[in-house]
Amino acid sequence: MENARPLPSYLVERYHGWKATKYKDNASWYRHLAQEGQHPRAMVISCCDSRVHVTSIFGADQGEFFLHRNIANLVPPYVTDGAQHGTSAAVEYAVTALKVAHVIVLGHSNCGGVKGCEEMCSGNAPALEEKTSFVGRWMDILRPGYERVKKIKDQTERTKALEKQAILVSLENLMTFPFVKEAVDKGNLTLHGLWHDIGEGGVEQFNAHKKAFESI
Repeated sequence: MENARPLPSYLVERYHGWKATKYKDNASWYRHLAQEGQHPRAMVISCCDSRVHVTSIFGADQGEFFLHRNIANLVPPYVTDGAQHGTSAAVEYAVTALKVAHVIVLGHSNCGGVKGCEEMCSGNAPALEEKTSFVGRWMDILRPGYERVKKIKDQTERTKALEKQAILVSLENLMTFPFVKEAVDKGNLTLHGLWHDIGEGGVEQFNAHKKAFESI
C-alpha cells in the first residue's frame, strides 16, 4: 500500500518507553495472554471519543475487557441483510464465542455524535441528512431516542437526556439479537447501561426498577 507511512516519531518513542517499562515488568503476563487466549468477563461498548478511557475508569488490565468503540456508543437493531455490520459482529463474537457474562454500554457527557444527532433531527444539520453521510446514517439509530426527549425545552438538559437515550436505545436493540436475549433469559448474561461525566469523573448506572440513572 503506497500511501502507508512510518509512525510519527513521538509514537515510536512512546512505544519504546512502554516496551522498556510496563511490558518488561509484566512480560510473563503478556506471554500468558498470547498463549492462553482471551477470556474477558465483560464486553464494553463505548464511544470513539478520545476522552473516554474505559480501562482507566475501571482500572482494568489487558485481557479483562472485550472493547468495541463506535460513534455515540450505539448498537443497531438486529438485521440480517447481508451488509457489513461491525458492531453487530462484535456483539455476536463476545456473546457466542467469548461467552462474556456482562455487556456494558458506556455513554458520556459532551458527546459530539449525540449532539450531531440532535442537530440533524431538529433540522439544523443538513449535511448529516445526506444519504452519503456515514455519520448521519449511523445516528439514525438514535432517532427514536430523540423523539422521546425532543420536548425538553432546556437545550442542555435535552442534550444530556439524549446522551442517556443513546445508552437506553442500545440496550433495547441488544435485546433484539436472538443470542443476546437467549443468554439473558437463561441468566448467563447481564446488560448494563452507564453514563460517564468526563469533567467530574462521575459514573451513573441505569436502574431498571426506578427507570432512572443514579450515581454509583
